[in-house]
Amino acid sequence: MTKKITSEIKFLVELDENRVPEKLMWTAQDGGIEAEEAKAMMLSIWDSKAQETLRIDLWTKEMPVDEMKLFFHQTLVAMTDTFRRATGDEKMSDTMKDFCDYFAEKLELKS
Repeated sequence: MTKKITSEIKFLVELDENRVPEKLMWTAQDGGIEAEEAKAMMLSIWDSKAQETLRIDLWTKEMPVDEMKLFFHQTLVAMTDTFRRATGDEKMSDTMKDFCDYFAEKLELKS
């Protein structure tokens, strides 16, 4: 019998009185991350039974709009890379990359 290995990732969200995130912390001990502070996070989970994506999108009051734009761009680029690796669909990956370039150009993001 093979021994199962598990890994845990934890998120801690500190809320204000209106339940708006003030502080986000995350821990991934296998990755050497211990209570690291973040200003935003996006988590997507695939529910195979319902055939739908469940999401948690959070950002703190301190997340500046210019950083949010960079965060979105980098997330889109990462999703494009993941899509390419997961599906092998080069044509759609190239189309998604073109959109990422367009997104960055329209928001005047620095490369």
